Amino acid sequence: MDIKWDDLRIFLAVARAESLSGAGRALKLDPATIGRRIQRLEDDLGQPFFAKSPQGYRLTEPGQRLLAHAEAAKQAVTRAAEDTPGLKGQLTGQVRIGAPDGCANYLLPQVASAIVAANPGLEMQIIALPRVFNLSKREADMAIAVSQPATGRLTVQRITDYRLHLAASRDYLEKHQKINALKDLGQHRIVGYIPDMIFDKELDYLAELGVLRTDLASNSVSVQFNLLRQGAGVGVVHDFALPAAPDLVRILPDQLELTRSFYLIRHSDDRRSDRLNRLAEALTTGLRAELARLEASLDRSPALG
Repeated sequence: MDIKWDDLRIFLAVARAESLSGAGRALKLDPATIGRRIQRLEDDLGQPFFAKSPQGYRLTEPGQRLLAHAEAAKQAVTRAAEDTPGLKGQLTGQVRIGAPDGCANYLLPQVASAIVAANPGLEMQIIALPRVFNLSKREADMAIAVSQPATGRLTVQRITDYRLHLAASRDYLEKHQKINALKDLGQHRIVGYIPDMIFDKELDYLAELGVLRTDLASNSVSVQFNLLRQGAGVGVVHDFALPAAPDLVRILPDQLELTRSFYLIRHSDDRRSDRLNRLAEALTTGLRAELARLEASLDRSPALG
């Protein structure tokens, strides 16, 4: 039997989303239709490609083998589209980027907008999740992380360093005891991560500062950021996010500064893809420039301490 690209496209969507509903949202198709197409593909080829359960669709061993061929077919289709007259030299097709929600909310929108504007045939999807992405399962085409993975067939490229500081709203600071040193934090409400939901040791900022409690906590950087804007207390904030909230003020910037790094993580097989190589270059260049711009603007702003 000849396998059509449209069948592989649907198979890929289910493999990535691990559910019919998720694949349906990605493809803008009814989940029941996708289910029928997958069943027909399995019947025609005489192989179960997914193990179905209430928890979702997991690839079987035959499914893992088909995934490699489907990914190769996707790359071939994309390369053919890029060779189409009028699109030569432009990036096209769909690409999915995973990122921690701080980067996804305060850096990637500006960078992705510029890349798509320069490449009208490109569709970028940003997945913001407070956890590590599994590229082996193709949850994303590439991911931004705050630490280097220890295992997997992956390539890792350091993008840039970024800075973090303690911060609070002006209104909160006016109503509470002055902070002259780290020990003064004992008199203040602390905003931070839920301790048992910190998915990467690099995010355990408060422990590094010797602060062992949180009065208001979330697994989301954006929720913490908005808690601080509402005057909830004191917390650690990315410097690149602060220009979006002029009501927040850095605290003790000359005494306390944390530095972390962003890394671009890719599946090793994708090194052969000129399209993904060019996208990776545009992404890293854009992130470096945008982060430098935001941090430079902050250096000219007032701080406390």
